[in-house]
Amino acid sequence: MTRNENGGRLGEEFFTPGSSSFTEFLVAHRPELLSTRRVLPDGVRAAPDQVPHGTTVLALSHRDGVLIAGDRRATMGNLIAQRDLEKVHPADDHTAVAFAGTVGLALDMVKLYQVELTHFEKIEGVAMTLDGKARRLAGMIRQNLGQAMQGLAVVPLLTGYDPSAPEGERGRIFSFDIAGGLYEKTGFHAEGSGSPYARGALKKLFRKGLDRREAALAALQALWDAADDDSATGGPDINRRIFPIVSVITEDGFERLSEPETEALSREMVEQRSNRPDGPNATP
Repeated sequence: MTRNENGGRLGEEFFTPGSSSFTEFLVAHRPELLSTRRVLPDGVRAAPDQVPHGTTVLALSHRDGVLIAGDRRATMGNLIAQRDLEKVHPADDHTAVAFAGTVGLALDMVKLYQVELTHFEKIEGVAMTLDGKARRLAGMIRQNLGQAMQGLAVVPLLTGYDPSAPEGERGRIFSFDIAGGLYEKTGFHAEGSGSPYARGALKKLFRKGLDRREAALAALQALWDAADDDSATGGPDINRRIFPIVSVITEDGFERLSEPETEALSREMVEQRSNRPDGPNATP
């Protein structure tokens, strides 16, 4: 109810016992606010060249946790819709989510997911476990299945620091399919149109025990390879000073690498590519 309808008092729905899920609360009382539940009319399919889509995101574990990164390009068919899109977002202090797919729905899903985790912690008094966070995001993706089948898919990539995991394995990576299928990945993973090339690069560059700087350079190299073979993925834009977003999650929490640090690493990587256009060899 609005303030005008009841003089500023909360409606009865706020005092009705239920689950700790904010999404389930909306489903029960205000389903029209959930963009992931709005299906297009029968027989209608979204035109891919009319809706901005985000492309390549990736993650890899490192010595102190996990790194997650993404390029900045959004496309509509053959057009570049945006050059500086942010595809990597903190979900809470020790979890981050990146996305490929329909930009508008993805941004709404990320915001709702952030509220979902905060709401759970306020209701239960403790943070959700990382496995619980992954299952909760899978459920939100499943709610979008109708729109995904009509061409408006969202494919997130979830990373987090899990203090309950064994030493050296606390940085965890989860991927999803458009039906909400949940898959934990070991070491590294990538999603989006450039993901086959990014995964190929990470396959040769990844090794256990990478430090933060080595992991960041490996991520930038993988995004460069994706941009080199996939027109929907954008590489570092030196002239406009637009660089990939790189973030890390460790015991200390989520941290986005600063613009100067990301720029310096990107320029170093571009310089290396001027001597070796195909990128570095696999580490023995």
